[in-house]
Amino acid sequence: MSKEFEIAREYEVDATPQQVWAAITDGSGGWLWPIEYEPREGGAGPFGSTITAWDPPHRLSVRTEDVGFPGQSLNRIDHTIEARHEGRSSWVRYVHSGIFTDDWDNQYDGAGKHTDFYLHTLREYVTRFAGRPVAFATFDGPGTSTAAGSFAAVGRALGLADDTAAGTPVRAQGPGGETFDAVVDYRNPYFIGLRTDDALIRFFGRDHWGAPVGISVHDFAQGADAKADETAWKGWLDGVFTG
Repeated sequence: MSKEFEIAREYEVDATPQQVWAAITDGSGGWLWPIEYEPREGGAGPFGSTITAWDPPHRLSVRTEDVGFPGQSLNRIDHTIEARHEGRSSWVRYVHSGIFTDDWDNQYDGAGKHTDFYLHTLREYVTRFAGRPVAFATFDGPGTSTAAGSFAAVGRALGLADDTAAGTPVRAQGPGGETFDAVVDYRNPYFIGLRTDDALIRFFGRDHWGAPVGISVHDFAQGADAKADETAWKGWLDGVFTG
């Protein structure tokens, strides 16, 4: 049954409104995925959307009448940005709304939890990596990773204890059996975020909503290769569920 939804979040971040605007419009590959906007009201936005408000660096809104995939029809995204502390920081209100046409409770729960993780990643990006070129890769694990409880295996494969909390420096276990230094910048039963000096690596426990576990890699290292990152980390993820 079709039903409207709204997910609203507010946050402050130690970045100017111009920096936040740039992250949302030009630097989205550093925290979400690459998005292109035609920079004007009435212009084209992602997923067939139309820009309904374009007021840099304060307001961006887009609306999609047909999102192009099952389970949802209308979709709206709105960012409102205001300066704080004489322009040195920003207050942001984010609203995602629209209509889910099927499996409403599951979709709403998943969208809300993903929103929290993505907006956290935005703050990590804009305060630590803003403006740096990024190599972005994203991919899913095998079909077996849709089974309920699959995501716990990812934490174990990374070498994280069950009680390793956000803010903890770790020596993580990555592709090819190599280890690397990182900080666990986000951790709950649904997601893990690792931050290194040159990357944000995000792990998505989408098995909670009947989908495969996934990884996104935002690599800011000089000469970073998105395809190489995908090959290495997808091989690692596949191994977690087939090895």
